[in-house]
Amino acid sequence: MKYILIIILALTSIAVKAEKSSKQKETAVFLVSMTCESCQNRIENNISFEKGVTGLKVDLHSKTVTIEYRPDKTTPQRLKEAINKLGFTAMPMKKDNKDKQK
Repeated sequence: MKYILIIILALTSIAVKAEKSSKQKETAVFLVSMTCESCQNRIENNISFEKGVTGLKVDLHSKTVTIEYRPDKTTPQRLKEAINKLGFTAMPMKKDNKDKQK
């Protein structure tokens, strides 16, 4: 009976850790070569369906795309490549650069 309880506790601990790590999110910000609302809509309609993307903000005025994603499902490099495949040039922005633009 002790061994069964230990196994159950161990499995519960593993499940809780896996659940916590799957809920972690990160944010990537890209400077993108978009020029019009059509560009903005194209990015919104395609990138929002990329694997691991949980949030997306496309700002035509500042030409930035802010993507919230799950790091266990995708990477900033994959997201950049997805934007590039749409015909745009995407450059990652550091948080410092974003703050300076405001």
